[in-house]
Amino acid sequence: MLRCTRAWRLPLEGLGPHSPSFARVPVAPSSSGGRGEAEPRPLPLSYSLLDGEAALPAVIFLHGLFGCKTNFNSIAKAFAQQTGRRVLTVDARNHGNSPHSPDMSYEIMSQDLQDLLPQLDLVPCVVVGHSMGGRTAMLLALQRPELVERLIAVDISPVEGTGSSHFPAYVAAMRTVNIPDGLPRSHARKLADEQLSSVVQNLAVRQYLLTNLVEVDGRLAWRLNLDALAQHLDKLLTFPQRQESYLGPTLFLLGGNSQFVHPSHHPEIIRLFPRAQIQTVPNAGHWIHAERPQDFIDAIRGFLV
Repeated sequence: MLRCTRAWRLPLEGLGPHSPSFARVPVAPSSSGGRGEAEPRPLPLSYSLLDGEAALPAVIFLHGLFGCKTNFNSIAKAFAQQTGRRVLTVDARNHGNSPHSPDMSYEIMSQDLQDLLPQLDLVPCVVVGHSMGGRTAMLLALQRPELVERLIAVDISPVEGTGSSHFPAYVAAMRTVNIPDGLPRSHARKLADEQLSSVVQNLAVRQYLLTNLVEVDGRLAWRLNLDALAQHLDKLLTFPQRQESYLGPTLFLLGGNSQFVHPSHHPEIIRLFPRAQIQTVPNAGHWIHAERPQDFIDAIRGFLV
């Protein structure tokens, strides 16, 4: 049985004759104090939950930067059917259907999950995170190990690498896309693709980014909070310095063709996650779950046995 929730949205701001021709999804008011002194508050994230056996630890899938919970739709359904476990997919703040906020960091994304997972009675759980979601999962395990029964980080490490060096250019390119009013949706998406192509030359990556172009009140809009991502991207491309370790079972699942995790990262992986195993999926790039879905499922199922 599938249970879904769509987090609240603010109404679109007034669009007068002098408004930009490209509709923008509004930004929620800052959850921090007026002068930035208070801690940011957790947001009510959008999620989908597939029911399963309550006696088994649930499996949580966290998407990467520019992604959303639907990236794991087919994986989640297959995993629930094959294992009988409850499976949760979640939109990170400023992504998918979750609220927008100017606050964006691994610390606050971990807090979002610390708030959500106990509410859903899913702890302790298996947390599977890809890329940005993998770092969020790592920090959650380090901060609140009692919430994480096992940890799986997909093609990412707690060390800054070179694989994400092009992400700032992606954000800048998306922010400059301009779609005239009244253009049919199919033509608008084609125009957006053309405008992105000079910077994002890989077609598969462009198509992935364009999944964030959605229709809102008859106009196309980015559902990503690009302003917040641009402001905090430097923090998302690194990992917070931590001294504690997570002693639970941990798997780092890497794409054989990916450059995101380098052997030089292994000592820091072992320092923070002493029980870590490192496994490589051959013929897979950074998006292992999309490129080799059955190998991805098999690797996770093997780790859970």
